[in-house]
Amino acid sequence: MFQRVLRGLLLLALTCTAQAGLAAYPEKPITLIVPWAAGGSTDILARAIAEQLTKSMGQPVVVDNRVGASGNIGSNFVAKAKPDGYTLLIGSMSTHAMNPTLMPGMPFNGTDDFTPIALVANVINTMVINPSVPAKNLREFIAYAKANPGKLAYASAGGGSTNHLSAEMFKKAAGIDMLHVPYKGGAPAVLDTVGNQTQVLFSAGTQTLPHVKAGKLRLLAVTEPKRSSLLPDTPTVAETLPGYEMSVWYAAFGPAGMPAELVTRLNSEINKALAVPEVRARMDSMGVELVKSTPEQLATSLRKDTQRYDKIIKDLGIKLD
Repeated sequence: MFQRVLRGLLLLALTCTAQAGLAAYPEKPITLIVPWAAGGSTDILARAIAEQLTKSMGQPVVVDNRVGASGNIGSNFVAKAKPDGYTLLIGSMSTHAMNPTLMPGMPFNGTDDFTPIALVANVINTMVINPSVPAKNLREFIAYAKANPGKLAYASAGGGSTNHLSAEMFKKAAGIDMLHVPYKGGAPAVLDTVGNQTQVLFSAGTQTLPHVKAGKLRLLAVTEPKRSSLLPDTPTVAETLPGYEMSVWYAAFGPAGMPAELVTRLNSEINKALAVPEVRARMDSMGVELVKSTPEQLATSLRKDTQRYDKIIKDLGIKLD
């Protein structure tokens, strides 16, 4: 009898201690891992979120860029961290839904080793062409490509990149042939499309839209299933090729096993940060659409996309360089 009472008191004490710890969170700085280089759109987004969280949560939120292995180095660091809310990640569709198939030897599982916290943004993914291509819209482009098989070349940031996958999905859906020219990164792929060394590019609007505005690239479509609120006059690829979709998202994750109360708190704080007008205006200007979501919505999207891209990557034979 005494032992049962003692165990009950110990359990109660541990529960109270845990609840007190959650109530006091955060008691020290939070590290927000970005698995890509400083200065890119993801880094800018992460720093905007970190700035707002620092204000609202009363502790510094420090962005740490841990670069390498297609985002896997930074992601693995978070996967192996304590699930105490002090090490978080801005991950992406590529790190969590594509890399597991492209890199089967990854040291972590993109779904099981993380706690979904919040979907934070969709990056407009554009299809652009060099103005030398005699096509003003997607139908004209497909007709030209079919009449000139093998004449067009498309650039990508490398084998296995979202650019590569977007273009190969398009080739199959449209029934056309284009040569793949992989580069080591998105910037040279954009520059060579501007310079007409390659004629076609699927890439984030953050990289292409400045050149579209300057008249150096022609915007044909966006790859999301619905038109972007930031580019309402630009059609989707799916309006011409039903069923085509490539949505590029970014999301906040923590290590697996985070307490539900902590996840709810972080989700609320991140959603508040994304609603700040200055943050929205800055991201809008870059072609980044901020998203409000629940942890459950992110978990559902991740499961769906992981299954979808596993099949697409295998069917198309996509490989990393």
